[in-house]
Amino acid sequence: MSVPTVTNLPDGAYLLDVREDDEWTAGHAPEATHIPLGEVPARVAELPADRQIIAVCRGGGRSGRATAFLREQGLDVYNYDGGMRAWEQRGGALVTDSGAGATVI
Repeated sequence: MSVPTVTNLPDGAYLLDVREDDEWTAGHAPEATHIPLGEVPARVAELPADRQIIAVCRGGGRSGRATAFLREQGLDVYNYDGGMRAWEQRGGALVTDSGAGATVI
């Protein structure tokens, strides 16, 4: 199943990072919310139904699965094309919760 993708974060969009804890800890977008892919089905109610959601992972595979699932739930979701690797290459900001240097792993 093909899912719709974006290459930027639209104004007002909710950025959902579905990577694992160690990936999140190493570096994430400042405005992202972290819900690992395996927790997404149980936490759908936490996601905004009134905003566009952009799902992201390291390369796009996991976030593509999250996008497909969440679209089936009736949410307006798009996959961030190329994942956090592309985010970083496109000049997207990276932060850590600890303030340490951020990287995409």
